[in-house]
Amino acid sequence: MLGTLVGLAMLVASCVVFIYYSLWTLVMPFVDSDHPLHSLFPPRVWAIRIPVILILLGSAVVGSFLSVVMIRSSRKKAAKAKAAAAKKKA
Repeated sequence: MLGTLVGLAMLVASCVVFIYYSLWTLVMPFVDSDHPLHSLFPPRVWAIRIPVILILLGSAVVGSFLSVVMIRSSRKKAAKAKAAAAKKKA
């Protein structure tokens, strides 16, 4: 039950973010600049900066994870090879 609620919360959050971002980038350029709706949205330059920052951050996290996995894997292989060589000598 908890997993269903968490999934529902994530779905609702992603839908809200998508609708907000879509309104910000697709509708607000056509609204007069002195309209009160503009106070609900940040400057349009952030419509590009935020996704770029998120993509760079996500790429860094994935790259770091892959690096750690590859380093640990090579250490395990080296330890196995060392153990096999020691076993062969004995």
